[in-house]
Amino acid sequence: MNLIDKIDATNLPKHLAIIMDGNGRWAKKQGLLRALGHESGTKSVKSNIESCAKIGIEFLTLYAFSTENWNRPRLEVETLMRILVKSLKKELKTLQDNNIKLNAIGNLENLPKSAQKELHDVIDKTKNNTRMTLTLALSYGSREEIVNAVKNISDKVKNNIISIDSIDDSIINEHLYTQNLPEVDLLIRTSGEHRISNFLLWQIAYAELYFTDILWPDFKEQDLYEAIISYQKRERRFGKTSEQIK
Repeated sequence: MNLIDKIDATNLPKHLAIIMDGNGRWAKKQGLLRALGHESGTKSVKSNIESCAKIGIEFLTLYAFSTENWNRPRLEVETLMRILVKSLKKELKTLQDNNIKLNAIGNLENLPKSAQKELHDVIDKTKNNTRMTLTLALSYGSREEIVNAVKNISDKVKNNIISIDSIDDSIINEHLYTQNLPEVDLLIRTSGEHRISNFLLWQIAYAELYFTDILWPDFKEQDLYEAIISYQKRERRFGKTSEQIK
């Protein structure tokens, strides 16, 4: 039986997030330059986007470039930005053919102008698509996101736009980059690392976590389905007891 046949279509994670890790190590194992690992990783991006759309995932968020990634060697950063622009141009047809809307979160103004232009162009051209929302986290850091939210909320309190007593989860959500996205149900990280790396810290409060040793360029359709099946075997209690859930 194909793994896709084992997936319960009524119990899918509504919002799936992926930390796409291992491109550099994959290249090293092949005796290749790190840049070629990133190039190969784009193939897995395309495969997993299409697979998520096929099974009915509504929201997919990919950790593409963190605020900390700017500290990598300049040549690698420049290569990643070129790959981003190239991929956006190349995959517009894939997004349109699959009725996928593109979204982006992070400090996007830090991206090169060419990347900003291509990103906004694809976002505009796919804005009416409805099958799935694909969010790219670019120049993204969750701590920075939360700090910005605190500053914006504080400014509104100072100017009597909102009262301090009205601040709750929903107010904070409204000031995050992800204000139009639901909370994450399942977070996948590839490459064998077991950490969150400053990704969606607020949004994954009750997410199921799935770690795999597979390096991102090797993470294919069947690997995604294994993660989904693992998620569906878990009991999500949100602080309640098993008896209350049942």
